[in-house]
Amino acid sequence: MAQLSTKIKLYCEANSKTADFGSGGNVSLQDDSDGKGPYIKSWSVSGLDKPTDSQIASYETAGNTEEASNTVKSKRKTAYGDIGDELDMLYKDIVAGKVDATGDFAKHVKAVKDANPK
Repeated sequence: MAQLSTKIKLYCEANSKTADFGSGGNVSLQDDSDGKGPYIKSWSVSGLDKPTDSQIASYETAGNTEEASNTVKSKRKTAYGDIGDELDMLYKDIVAGKVDATGDFAKHVKAVKDANPK
């Protein structure tokens, strides 16, 4: 199940707005630990009405997709390692004339993508 914040983010983006959940932001969520889950405590997105429960629910599938994509991106970012090391690997492949699928850089990227498919 997609998080409420993800669904609100997508709702705002679909209406050309931005949800800011930070301190002093335009959306505040709260969970009273009563088993009902989080809810919108305050809403002040300029030019956009607070979404209804059915509007929020309509973003469930898109929210699940967004969260799964973010998980893959995070895993890949960690697996790729330091950008400086990657650039060094790419430079060495260029110097060796291996700017194709046989170079170390291409093999590294393929391994990361294969281990973390979208």
